[in-house]
Amino acid sequence: MANVAQALQGAWKVHQQGEVARAESVYRDVLAAQPDNAAAWCYLGIALHDLRRYDEAVAAYRRALELQPQFPVALSNLGNTLSRVGRLDEAEQSCRAALALKPDYVTAYNNLGAVLSKQGKLEEAAEAMEQAVRFNPNYAAAHNNLGALLVKQGKLEEAEQRIEQALELCPEHGPSHNNLGALLARQGKLSEAETQLEQAVRHNPQFESAQSNLANTQLRQGKIESARAALDAALKVNPAYAEARKAQSLIWLLMGDFERGWPAYEWRWRCEESGPPSFPKPLWDGSPLAGRTLLLHAEQGLGDTMHFVRYAQVIQQQHEGRIVLNCQKPLLPLLARTSGLDAIVAQKEPLPPFDVWIPLMSVPGVLDTNLETIPAPIPYIHADPELAAAWKSRLAENNSFKIGIAWQGNKDHQADLQRSVRLEQFAPLADVPGVELFSLQKGYGSEQIAELAGKFHVTEFSPPLDEPTGAFMDTAAVMRQLDLVICSDTSLAHLAGAMGVPIWTALSYSPDWRWLLKRDDSPWYPSMRLFRQDTLGDWTPVFARMAEALRERVGDRPAASVGGESPGESDAAASESTGETESPKEREGEKQTPAAVRVEISPGELVDKITILQIKSERIRDPDKLHNVRVQLETLESSRDEALPRSGELDRLTAALKGVNETLWDIEDDIRECERDADFGTRFIELARSVYRCNDRRAAVKRQIDELLGSRLVEEKSYEAY
Repeated sequence: MANVAQALQGAWKVHQQGEVARAESVYRDVLAAQPDNAAAWCYLGIALHDLRRYDEAVAAYRRALELQPQFPVALSNLGNTLSRVGRLDEAEQSCRAALALKPDYVTAYNNLGAVLSKQGKLEEAAEAMEQAVRFNPNYAAAHNNLGALLVKQGKLEEAEQRIEQALELCPEHGPSHNNLGALLARQGKLSEAETQLEQAVRHNPQFESAQSNLANTQLRQGKIESARAALDAALKVNPAYAEARKAQSLIWLLMGDFERGWPAYEWRWRCEESGPPSFPKPLWDGSPLAGRTLLLHAEQGLGDTMHFVRYAQVIQQQHEGRIVLNCQKPLLPLLARTSGLDAIVAQKEPLPPFDVWIPLMSVPGVLDTNLETIPAPIPYIHADPELAAAWKSRLAENNSFKIGIAWQGNKDHQADLQRSVRLEQFAPLADVPGVELFSLQKGYGSEQIAELAGKFHVTEFSPPLDEPTGAFMDTAAVMRQLDLVICSDTSLAHLAGAMGVPIWTALSYSPDWRWLLKRDDSPWYPSMRLFRQDTLGDWTPVFARMAEALRERVGDRPAASVGGESPGESDAAASESTGETESPKEREGEKQTPAAVRVEISPGELVDKITILQIKSERIRDPDKLHNVRVQLETLESSRDEALPRSGELDRLTAALKGVNETLWDIEDDIRECERDADFGTRFIELARSVYRCNDRRAAVKRQIDELLGSRLVEEKSYEAY
């Protein structure tokens, strides 16, 4: 090749114009003619890096350095590529070696700062990037990286200034548009964020990180189809881009497409800085445990653990193994009585022996959970009985309709500004006659109570909930004594749902995937009712609808007796007023409210009725019918929780009874189908016979419950032997 330098310069121009594969071909032609050309090997390394062939890029840089050991550009580039593949210690050494050769090398300082940031050495990273800016104040990439670092440090205003400075220096710098868009999205400025991310993509359509960030921002605005298109573009560029795959899974899950959603959700472990834990045992594949021990490893937030710990009971019943939960330490006291757990261990503490393990949020995928098979063995989290009794006594004399409220979630969550609600939005609820609001809010957000300035009253507990007892312990016990819990999308929503407490959840226009779309119920939590925004960011109509529903709910509530008297009794000496007497007969045009029927029943009969209502709450879709079912269910569950001591054996018998009643439900559907088709042959006869067999099993389980609890009322059934 006559003029190697000219060929390399021409190829580099082509490279910078985005034709990287074409440039690679020229670099290889040069090396074919001059295999010892260190510069050509370095150029080839850059091309291979841009083509995401990182191992080949590392080899090319190392070859350049074999030929020319004092080559700071190759050392800095090698550090950048090693950082991309997670070899951070080697990357740091390579960048420092480049700076040892060239102390004013701004690119090496920038690359070193990026490596140190990934290592969590934020102060050192900032110093390295500041050095780059000192040597070259117009270095846009360093200003941008400093902005990203300041975001990690929580200094959002300073970060925004730095990134904007980078854009002033280089208005077409795609990474700066990308970082500014991500920062604005974090601040809840979603429309502005979308504009910046569109700029990043416009400048570089191959910028998969910007495409993925754009999709996430659009998804948070409810623009599902636009988000899908952005993710498709990102994955076309890089099919193995984990962040885009994870975002794609969340869209599928949000839409109820669990068949595609769960497998794709496993890409979360390949996302940067979120690698899976390492245990010296194989992953569980869903096969029968046959007496082996399974370790469930909790991940992500406390609410996620409360949400998915339900699967312990399911696995134990279906796969006959021993279940150990490895979870966040604050949750240990609360989950100590959780159904299906044989042991519970705090994360980072020594683990007992186990045979297989699985991340908790991978279980639904392994068990092929779909919308019809979501397990809802409610309740599976239980309040401490002693605390529940103490709070029952403390709140016994309060005859108001008691509502526990919480409005502020984790302020560090990326979507907190979207999910959390200002306390002042609860004002319409406080206006409903007979209602009293009790704060379940902890920590950040509690200061909003003082800011109400007398607009409405919220009762606070003193001492604050959970401080003397542990995370969620008082809260769970108090929830059991409340008529209703109303909150934003926080861990308390999961706690109430898992306990079977009546819970209304206020949701953003574009909610978290688990709440699905366009429904006011949750298949995960039968006792939950969802109230959704119609417009992004507008909570006012949400709480107006809640207030309307609350008036109906409180109006349906039987009047409380005063001073311990029954509704039909009065003290003649208590009043001297006189008036007309009236017949008990209903007057024309007026509807009398019947008194609540109070009669003692056996525990088995109570549990049986509850399981039937649970099945109805899971299968009935008519809103009016579902409301009536929920009112009955909440009333009976409250009576059960007050009267029956909880135990693992009672939970097992309850699950068995629910299974029998589900079978009976399905049999009745099949019989009606035969009736419709006038099919009274062999199938109809077998279905009819199966009814009495199921009812015999049903009676047997009810009697077991009665005997377990030592009831004086015991289920009996008489039938001819068959």
